[in-house]
Amino acid sequence: MPELVFFSGTMDCGKSTLALQIGHNRSARGLQGVIFTRDDRAGEGKISSRLGLVSEAVEAAPGRDLYAYVVDELSQGGKIDYVIVDEAQFLAADQIDQLARIVDDLDLDVFAFGITTDFRTRLFPGSQRLIELADRLETLQVEAMCWCGARATHNARTVDGEMVVEGEQVVVGDVNRPAQEVGYEVLCRRHHRKRMTSASAQAGALSPDVLPVGAA
Repeated sequence: MPELVFFSGTMDCGKSTLALQIGHNRSARGLQGVIFTRDDRAGEGKISSRLGLVSEAVEAAPGRDLYAYVVDELSQGGKIDYVIVDEAQFLAADQIDQLARIVDDLDLDVFAFGITTDFRTRLFPGSQRLIELADRLETLQVEAMCWCGARATHNARTVDGEMVVEGEQVVVGDVNRPAQEVGYEVLCRRHHRKRMTSASAQAGALSPDVLPVGAA
């Protein structure tokens, strides 16, 4: 039975790698699919993993009807056996509805990959709609780690090396960006709440006064 499956996790937990692996495995069995992505770090129309893997994809731009795209491809004689969606958190809620329609009306599996919450710990609209509609929710088993060694559960945004909790929900960046740029870091809840990144922790360790001066 075709399913809409949502694979979720923090940044750095291997979502894009798994998306590419699922596509590779099905391709090796003679199946053909379409890969949608949105605002990938490698650029428009690309899906990339931090392991260096890159593949072509269809940009799920705002306003693009994903159901209509698949129907059009099939109507022109194209073969589509499954659909993969990376960076699904950036999709609009109505685009998630279109993915559900691909499953229900076209009998195709849809595998969506994304992070659930933004740097403010708020749900992305696309992720929220996936949680509401998905037949199955899967948490990625590769656990990202906070700088302290604990399991990372939150995504933090940094600007000039400092963690921020205000700003536009979507600003494309990466966990490996220089401190002078917009970047991201995965943290455990404790250190996200305290706004303590690896850089600030290191600076605190070098400070002559590292004792807390008040409750966080």
